[in-house]
Amino acid sequence: MNRLILLLVTTFGTVLAVGLWIPLKAIAAQELLELAWAESQARQQQTRPWPWADTWPVARLTIPETGQSLIVLDGAHGESLAFGPGQVLGNDDRAGPVVIAGHRDTHFRGLQHLKTGSRVRLQSRDGDWRIFQVDRIRIVDSRHERIDTAKLPQNSLLLVTCYPFNGLENNGPLRYVVEATADSMVTAGEADNVGIGEAVAGT
Repeated sequence: MNRLILLLVTTFGTVLAVGLWIPLKAIAAQELLELAWAESQARQQQTRPWPWADTWPVARLTIPETGQSLIVLDGAHGESLAFGPGQVLGNDDRAGPVVIAGHRDTHFRGLQHLKTGSRVRLQSRDGDWRIFQVDRIRIVDSRHERIDTAKLPQNSLLLVTCYPFNGLENNGPLRYVVEATADSMVTAGEADNVGIGEAVAGT
């Protein structure tokens, strides 16, 4: 009987640890990413969050509707997405659309609360902010449709995650796509005057 209880406790502990590993890693990594982002802004160069990292912070994404402030990483391969959302398309010169992907059960879980008209903000390494307004939210079946970035407006932002949010299947074919368009820009010097700095600090 004691062996059975020990086995059940051990099994439960293992399942719990495995289930919590990804969310805990995502939270802990954001602290290191915050430091790397601050250093990259101060030095105006790529700064890896830890020596063996194969990615680095490229932007800060804030979603006032959900109170989130997320460091965005370069690329969207599996390893980097465990630590934060990844920028698939876009660069520092702001030419062309920006596409950012993230996991539905960690960083991009809050996307389900956005609606048409919601605002999201994207900060570049130089400290400037672009303010985007959500135009459309749709579900894409990746088996039949690809997101054609060539047809996207130059000032657009796409936030992409898997769907449904509470689904049991990993890497399913459905994608939840939030499409937004930039409607204003706030420079680093103006950010505090319009309250963006305080809003980010409070998230």
